[in-house]
Amino acid sequence: MNTSASTSAFYRPRKIHTVLVANRGEIAVRVIRAAHELGMRAAVVVSDADRDSLAARMADEAVHIGSAHAAKSYLNPSAILAAAQQCGADAIHPGYGFLSENAAFAAQVEAAGLIFVGPSSSVIATMGDKAKARETAQRANVPTVPGSDGVVNSLDEAREVARRIGYPVMIKAAAGGGGRGIRVAHYAAQLDAELPLAQREAQAAFGNAGAYLERFIARARHIEVQVLGDGANVIHLFERECSLQRRRQKILEEAPSPSLKSEQRAALCESATRLAREVGYRSAGTLEYLFDETRGEFYFIEMNTRIQVEHAVTEAITGVDLLREMLRIADGEPLRFTQRDIVLRGAALECRINAEDPEHDFRPSPGRVDELVWPAGPGVRIDSLLYQGYTIPPFYDSLLAKLIVFDESRPAALARLDRALRELRIGGVKTTASLHRVLLADDDVRAGRYHTNFLEAWMSEQRTATGNREETAT
Repeated sequence: MNTSASTSAFYRPRKIHTVLVANRGEIAVRVIRAAHELGMRAAVVVSDADRDSLAARMADEAVHIGSAHAAKSYLNPSAILAAAQQCGADAIHPGYGFLSENAAFAAQVEAAGLIFVGPSSSVIATMGDKAKARETAQRANVPTVPGSDGVVNSLDEAREVARRIGYPVMIKAAAGGGGRGIRVAHYAAQLDAELPLAQREAQAAFGNAGAYLERFIARARHIEVQVLGDGANVIHLFERECSLQRRRQKILEEAPSPSLKSEQRAALCESATRLAREVGYRSAGTLEYLFDETRGEFYFIEMNTRIQVEHAVTEAITGVDLLREMLRIADGEPLRFTQRDIVLRGAALECRINAEDPEHDFRPSPGRVDELVWPAGPGVRIDSLLYQGYTIPPFYDSLLAKLIVFDESRPAALARLDRALRELRIGGVKTTASLHRVLLADDDVRAGRYHTNFLEAWMSEQRTATGNREETAT
């Protein structure tokens, strides 16, 4: 382990001398690097399964907080706060996932006299509740998907909303995330059946049974806007396209979106900054939208009050290090940029490399990494938790690495990504890299003609084609 932070840092923090990273995996590595570049000492919490992780090796201090089970370690606020006290942390960076959007945890951090690297607990509470976020968006004159005015309190109310906005409708958990607590009803009887199921699923997953309704847009694009704010000023850093999803989990992202015209981009990004200003947003955040390409209309759906997995493509097209800016803002610095400073250049794509076997229904593939060759060269970046000889634990999210490429245009970036994927080798476990190689060869993907339901239909066609070839061969 390192014994001290970088002595060559170009910035000395006023408040934050030690930041505790309350997370694991590639995002923990990313925060540690950003902290060291700012002259901060970086500590990280570790479970039993992560004592020998890359983050633990890179941090100035690794503090053990519990067993491999996330509920007894990374989701345990009291253990994390005790770790902060043990390592003398001034601030806690939650990364993404786990407790990153937990308003109660942020409030505990604030009450302990520590800096929460993110927005205030009150903003997390407001924007983390999808129904409240929707109401806030409407106050800011930001378009939202036609639906209920907040949580529906009865089946009769849900039926009336569905009648008004028209079927099909989407049932969404008010406190949901990661695609959980979402169901679609195409007619009244299906709504009667699905609403109670969605409410029970939401209660089990999030401790909140609240659900609301939205019009279901069958061929929507999922586009999100990155914002930065210091509580007084807010800027956007353009948008990301995140429509290639499996079971509402993103697989590949790119920036900028290939589907937007310049005037649509301007209107979308301006609406995001308007909404972030409405809540006095501080830190990095992401506003997610559905874009109805047929109508040329976009609708706000939710805000993620944290750093996103796919933030690297935004960094590539703007040249702004979002993790360093989060730490600077948390340390009390005003926003260092005006909107005129942020210039969109080139194109970037990101592949999520997961420890899953795409040929066997994405079965998890933990195990020992016995070979590791990263692609390199201009415009290629790897954010990862791996090193050769590392044993991937079976207890957490399967994300191993993010392969990010940047080039002067989208066609050039696609060619660079294809080359980088051919160079990548991760031995000992199955990964989704093989899926990305096949996906990039698809004409519709290369042309940017896809939507949120595209990938699952595409994979079904691939399975059918493979089955037909095998049957013919026999």
